[in-house]
Amino acid sequence: MAGEEQVAEAGVHHFSKEEEWVKPEDPLLLERLEWFKDQKLGLMMHWGPYSQLGIVESWALSDEDADWSRERIDWVTDGEQFKREYFGLNRTFNPIRLQPRAWAKLAADSGFKYLLFTTKHHDGFCMWDTHTTDYRVTGPDCPFHTHKHADICRELFDAFRDEGLAIAAYFSKADWHTPYYWTPDHARGRTMWRGPSYDPAEYPWLWERFVKFTHDQLEELLTRYGRIDVLWLDAGWVRSGGRVNQDIRLGELVDRARRAQPWLLAADRTVGGPYENIVTPEQSIPDCPMNIPWESCITMGTSFSFRYEDEYKSTRRLVHMLLEIVAKGGNLALNVGPQPDGRLPEGAIRRMRELGAWLEKYGEGIYGTRMCEPYFTGEWAFTSKGDNVYAYRLYRDEKEPAAAELVIPYAREAVGAEELGTNRGLALERCGEGIKVRLPDGFDSGETPIVHAIRIRTR
Repeated sequence: MAGEEQVAEAGVHHFSKEEEWVKPEDPLLLERLEWFKDQKLGLMMHWGPYSQLGIVESWALSDEDADWSRERIDWVTDGEQFKREYFGLNRTFNPIRLQPRAWAKLAADSGFKYLLFTTKHHDGFCMWDTHTTDYRVTGPDCPFHTHKHADICRELFDAFRDEGLAIAAYFSKADWHTPYYWTPDHARGRTMWRGPSYDPAEYPWLWERFVKFTHDQLEELLTRYGRIDVLWLDAGWVRSGGRVNQDIRLGELVDRARRAQPWLLAADRTVGGPYENIVTPEQSIPDCPMNIPWESCITMGTSFSFRYEDEYKSTRRLVHMLLEIVAKGGNLALNVGPQPDGRLPEGAIRRMRELGAWLEKYGEGIYGTRMCEPYFTGEWAFTSKGDNVYAYRLYRDEKEPAAAELVIPYAREAVGAEELGTNRGLALERCGEGIKVRLPDGFDSGETPIVHAIRIRTR
């Protein structure tokens, strides 16, 4: 149990340590990891029938996780009744207002570089036209199955690719709907946990059916849905060892998939080893820079799934969060939960556009950059690209007066500086704390800026 508790607490996953990362030997994968580091900003989406209730995705199905995941389940107290109601949500999921190309254009215009979409969460509902189960968005029980956009993954993947965005496919290795994982004949009474309802060592034939089921689903996604850049695997407790040994022979599957898509990166979350090419902190930012490929998945609001009347982070906070992550060497996968009717929430749309406007002006020091000392100080974030170093002075308090003179804690050689976004030249001088620059007259609009951004030329 201790090992499993290290994987997820209250649905939030921990992340592998830098020393656990295994560098791929394949030159193409190394090249693709450098590509991944260039992207900086991805749009993550948790979406499924659970969006209709405005509750946490999947987790409330697990009795062992009920103490935190059912806090908003206020209409029923019986866990078995809740599971029946939850698994029946496919019969009412009908997002007829879905416009994949509008989503994709918004993301592209807002500076996002890739889509990270939940093809299947732990509840087992498939957002693509799988042949492995009727528990899918194109299934006969789902009213959306007759819609022109019914194969949601195909529609979204095609639309986002057409806008120039890469595709990362989220897939849960656990499946709480299939009888090959949560099996009624081998259940532990009425109390379920996030793992299988039986010991695979005692029922190897049943476990083998689950392994085949999982391989068949992933092979569909990786062979029938166009180019996939990242296979993003959740449910880190599904692995060799741990509380219950759950070997799905992932390496066999990924190696086979790479015959068709040799560029495929894998993110086998929290497991470590050769198939966790990207480390994925969740709802957090590492304390220190990490010189490995990593990506923080963080919600724009308070929840990964759609939540009624959710409160979204301010644009100032989103920008500062992005800057801290990039300065420490990572990407931000910013999660937005679509509404059950197929639209994106208006509040989320506003934030995406505001973030995009900021990136349009200051993104030169974000995309394609790498880490640069002193990385992130709390007040300053640093990145570098070529002969340029980018220094961002963060104003966390919107009432803080903007400084006319900045002392940049950068100790290395500097031959010139400009204000990023306007390209106005700035006089600089070396001082004991680093580099001193004075902003040109007229810099102060009367409002506290989100940042002051300076391009430092090193030669």
